[in-house]
Amino acid sequence: MNHRKSRIDEAVREVLNRAIGSVKDPRVAGKFITVTAADVSGDLSSAKIYLSVLSGDEKEALDGMNAARGYLRSYLAKELNLRITPALTFLRDHSAENGAYISELLHRLETKEGHETT
Repeated sequence: MNHRKSRIDEAVREVLNRAIGSVKDPRVAGKFITVTAADVSGDLSSAKIYLSVLSGDEKEALDGMNAARGYLRSYLAKELNLRITPALTFLRDHSAENGAYISELLHRLETKEGHETT
């Protein structure tokens, strides 16, 4: 079951990444928005979709994606042959920010240790 869920998560992520390019909402169109992960519930009734917005206003892009939710869900239904098409919830992916923050902390720690030993 776990392998099946990960395959469904990945398929949803891939399909939605393709679908974003066809969204006509100006808050989404032409912006660099990537689906970084999808977490579909076990009963397929809902899915958390994690987005990374690399250009434009993040809140505006999320609002645009939420406005296009119905279109994206129908696109998903056409592309994937699932018993149920999940309701989509779009969330901001913080992993890039978290990685940069951790990297900065490690850099500071290295620099601090380097000064203490000399």
